[in-house]
Amino acid sequence: MSWRKYIGPGPVIAAAFIGPGTVTVCTMAGVDFGYELLWAMLLSILVTIVFQEMSARIGLFTQKGLATVLSETLQKGILRYFSIALILAAIVLGNAAYEAGNISGAALGLEAAVETKIVPLGQLKVNLINLMIGVLAMVLLLTGSFKTIGNVLTGLVIGMSLAFIVTAVLSKPDWIELLQGFIPKANGEKIFTVVALIGTTVVPYNLFLHADLVAKKWHEPKDIRYIRFDTVLAVTLGGIVSMAIMVVGKQGGALEVSQFSDLAKGIEVLMGTGAKYLMAFGLFAAGLTSAMTAPLAAAIVIANLFGWTSDLKSKNMRISMAGILLLGLVFSSFGIKPLLLISAAQVANGALLPLVSAYILWLVNRKSLMGNATNSPWMNILAVGLWLVTLGLGAMGVWKVLG
Repeated sequence: MSWRKYIGPGPVIAAAFIGPGTVTVCTMAGVDFGYELLWAMLLSILVTIVFQEMSARIGLFTQKGLATVLSETLQKGILRYFSIALILAAIVLGNAAYEAGNISGAALGLEAAVETKIVPLGQLKVNLINLMIGVLAMVLLLTGSFKTIGNVLTGLVIGMSLAFIVTAVLSKPDWIELLQGFIPKANGEKIFTVVALIGTTVVPYNLFLHADLVAKKWHEPKDIRYIRFDTVLAVTLGGIVSMAIMVVGKQGGALEVSQFSDLAKGIEVLMGTGAKYLMAFGLFAAGLTSAMTAPLAAAIVIANLFGWTSDLKSKNMRISMAGILLLGLVFSSFGIKPLLLISAAQVANGALLPLVSAYILWLVNRKSLMGNATNSPWMNILAVGLWLVTLGLGAMGVWKVLG
């Protein structure tokens, strides 16, 4: 059996959640708390694997995208319209907002090697690096080939992973202290960061993206083993990269991460110029991959909800992807500090997660929909337990923000 049978949309999913938001939140966790929240990232990996697997299973056994299944299942009533409005707000509008951070984050990485050029255009200040990244993402998306996009994203994910992991190892962490970070410790001051770490890993739009891409890649019930291998491998690798970023944040010694240059300076002093450029490439790759997956996911959700085709070459997909990218470019032109904006968005994502995952839990237990592929009792116990954890953390995070 060819190894290609085992590799599907997993790298795309990893590319989607390892964005500038992940780099920012994980760096801040390392700077503020050292290795103490590695346990939270481990929990995030488990939650992500469980819910991504359920979403992918829905895609395989229905051969439809998650938004399509939800739209068909909730055929009338207030719940249907509330659900559609929630999905559109969280995924489509949310991804437009995240796109600004994705593009700006990639630009921050390039700024370590390329001088920023700002061109005034009326009331806007256009960053030419932002524009270049947006155009590059647009060109790749408009190739109309999932294979081409997947190959590009896989290459960038591998390069990004090596950059962050090598930088973490070169920083010479205290391995005993690092291992102690996997032991949970209760501390109310850390809850905001814990919610952000979960929010940056378990991304609602990834749940929609995964189901649709699985339906395009695999078609037989026996393919579930390939889906599980692909999901576990990609999410675990993504989690290890996130942990590596936390290690770099701790070792880099940046006291205030309001700009990428703060962290870069700390890394350069500790490990030399080479490590700084490795970190910069990692951030650039994180931004570019997410700048591609956010419009892709939003366009797929729109197509699924309105019964349109999600073929990349279709007119509606091209318009939707271009619209999200253009909104991101406009938002990123206002000069808002992207690191702070991305962090706030990640916390909101963590609070919204329980609502999206509840839909998946409901769908995956419907025998009329899934046949013999519904959750087993032990899987339901695990999933409900993890869902309650995300619900509690999300509620505490929202309370802390509003309070």
